[in-house]
Amino acid sequence: MPVESDRLGGRALHVQLLGPLAIGRGGAPVALPASRKVRALLSYLALAPHAVPRSQLCELLWDVPNDPRGELRWCLSKLRSVIDTPDRPRVETQGDTVALDLTDCFVDAIEVARATQQGIQSLSPEQLRALASFYIGEFLEGFEIDRNPDFNAWLTAQRRQFRGRHVALLERLAGTETGDEIFRHLEKWLELAPFDLRVHEMLLNAFARHRRLREGEEHLLATARMFEDEGLDHGPVREMWRAAKAQGDGAKIRVTDISPVPALTPADDGVIASPRRASIAVMPFIERNAGMPAQGGAAGGLAHDLITRLAKLRSLFIIAQGTVFALSERHVGPEEAGRMLNVDYVVSGSLQRQGARMTVAVGLAETRSARVVWTEVFDQKVSDSFLVLDEIGNRIVASIAHEIETIERNRAMLKPPSSLDAWEAYHRGLWHVYRFNKADNERAREFFEMAVQRDPTFARAYGGLSFAHFQSAFQGWAPRELEVDRAFDTAGQSLMADDRDPGAHWAMGRALWLRGQQDQSLIELEQAIDLSPNFALGHYTLAFVHSQGGDPQAAVRFSDHSRHLSPFDPLLFGMLGARAMALVRLRQFDEAADWGLKAAARPNAHAHILAIAAYCLALAGRLQEARAQMAAIRKRLPNYCVEDFLTAMQFAPEGAALFREGARRIG
Repeated sequence: MPVESDRLGGRALHVQLLGPLAIGRGGAPVALPASRKVRALLSYLALAPHAVPRSQLCELLWDVPNDPRGELRWCLSKLRSVIDTPDRPRVETQGDTVALDLTDCFVDAIEVARATQQGIQSLSPEQLRALASFYIGEFLEGFEIDRNPDFNAWLTAQRRQFRGRHVALLERLAGTETGDEIFRHLEKWLELAPFDLRVHEMLLNAFARHRRLREGEEHLLATARMFEDEGLDHGPVREMWRAAKAQGDGAKIRVTDISPVPALTPADDGVIASPRRASIAVMPFIERNAGMPAQGGAAGGLAHDLITRLAKLRSLFIIAQGTVFALSERHVGPEEAGRMLNVDYVVSGSLQRQGARMTVAVGLAETRSARVVWTEVFDQKVSDSFLVLDEIGNRIVASIAHEIETIERNRAMLKPPSSLDAWEAYHRGLWHVYRFNKADNERAREFFEMAVQRDPTFARAYGGLSFAHFQSAFQGWAPRELEVDRAFDTAGQSLMADDRDPGAHWAMGRALWLRGQQDQSLIELEQAIDLSPNFALGHYTLAFVHSQGGDPQAAVRFSDHSRHLSPFDPLLFGMLGARAMALVRLRQFDEAADWGLKAAARPNAHAHILAIAAYCLALAGRLQEARAQMAAIRKRLPNYCVEDFLTAMQFAPEGAALFREGARRIG
């Protein structure tokens, strides 16, 4: 077997998928059946995360068989003869599903997938080398099945994903090596991803560092010809070599300093205006229905829609549709496209219609680590295709924006404050501001100020600063009038920096609400969601404003929609609390109490949220629970009372009277 028996750690079976399919038991190879369907079944089930319905396996492996279930039973019996032992059956059939029990076995592809998903940054060089050594060839090398488009589509996707993981391992390895061994990793990486700027950067720097200048010149010439043949700009590679030769081991031009390269023609230099943004490419979705183009139709339309909607958020750098569609037409997979374009994230997926249902599978991956950071399957009944795709598109965009913001916040927290650029300082500020306490809010303000100092055109950073001042006024952490004015002034600066940014209008809407200008506040918030219909915070804040002095029915609708768009939002407690306040005004006290409890249960819920729960519970007659919530508030703020709550909020007189009654009942 290609992988030595001691590496298996005594595991019962060794399954090799990263190369020609092979199985070993006790260090000896196991003969596989000649049937390609049996081999395909073994490979598919080995990687399936859950038991697979028989109907799905029949559709996957048989085009138009006479008796698909009979043929599947025959294949399963052959598979049992290979991997089962008298004391250990591994092919499990329960009801109408099939699964493989490989818990005590070694499957090379699973080992690599698990390591990359958990994060290769923490792996030692020895672990990286071991994982890289599992690659004997490409995934199921040389394996195809004629007239099986579904299986071949799965096989193509797996090959692309594992090639991307291989490249990520090689990139990490190349970054840990200092001697001549680096060239072996770089050459293999270059073979797998010839248009990845990072590998050219590292290879040219290695040539310069080892004084192998002639090889560097030859590589530059060969790369220039290759890029020109593909219509790509090789200027960045030329600059890398110039800097490497001039500076040797000193400071170098890094590929991370070069903007994403969406150019498919030498005329486009791909330069992005400051500030730096997380960059993302949305690849055309695959149409899974027979007789439909692999890319195009509804699937292509969905990708175009996602690109447009993400661009409206203004917080991400989005690769243009023409570029990603051109790469897709050249059969460049998502992982390879992400590296060619030098973007941080790649979105890919598929669309399938079955009768009256439409299924959209979508995934978001980090380009450099090959880590899948989010996946979702949307399965909906189709009454109107356009409405269904519009709804799915909104949910996908909101989820992508949330996941990227979370990753960028966490990444910024790991860097020394002095090293942060404007983008990173902004996300460091977000991390602190979402803690919802006075000390973290002050730290957030400092980081937002750092962001706008480093980039005075950064609208979102001004919006973040406005939010920090809003919190100070709303929570009573500083003189209210001063903080209200600061929230309004910084929101105005956000709008001046970019009046097409929904976040800027959101900041202004909140600031105007603080100033008591509810009608103007609603206009700004409506503008935010007009600019970006999937902007969850805009929908939430409309719920918040309407819940106190506007239309309570509208508040319920906006609250529900904001949670639908962003079910794990840091401000989820506010979405739930706004719904509870609206229900109080509708005199639906029992329901309001339930929603208030949900809001108070969120880990970052502040005192005003606990107060919503307490007063709603009291109005519903649940006094013991209401007093427990009030006791929790007074552990934090011993002198808290209903006047603090009503000063923070802006209820119409009838609503204020209801909450005073709740406070009176608590006593």
